[in-house]
Amino acid sequence: MKIEVRKPTDEELERLGVKRWPIWESPVQTFPWEYSSTEICYILEGKVIVETDEGEKVSFGKGDLVKFPAGLKCIWNVLEPVRKHYNFE
Repeated sequence: MKIEVRKPTDEELERLGVKRWPIWESPVQTFPWEYSSTEICYILEGKVIVETDEGEKVSFGKGDLVKFPAGLKCIWNVLEPVRKHYNFE
């Protein structure tokens, strides 16, 4: 299962309606997480490294659009406090 990370255009953010999505925040911490459905999020602040149960390490931060597939099991390592818009498909 692949985590997708990319820099979106302003037009794409508008088309997706990102500004209307809820906001989630986290302090610096490490925690396990499992995705029961696909999540797309836009990182407003912070820096994170996510390690999948397959050993893949993915880093992302401010300005990144990240897509987590349903069924993914991972460990979140929040290196800098995070604020993100998120949406479940």
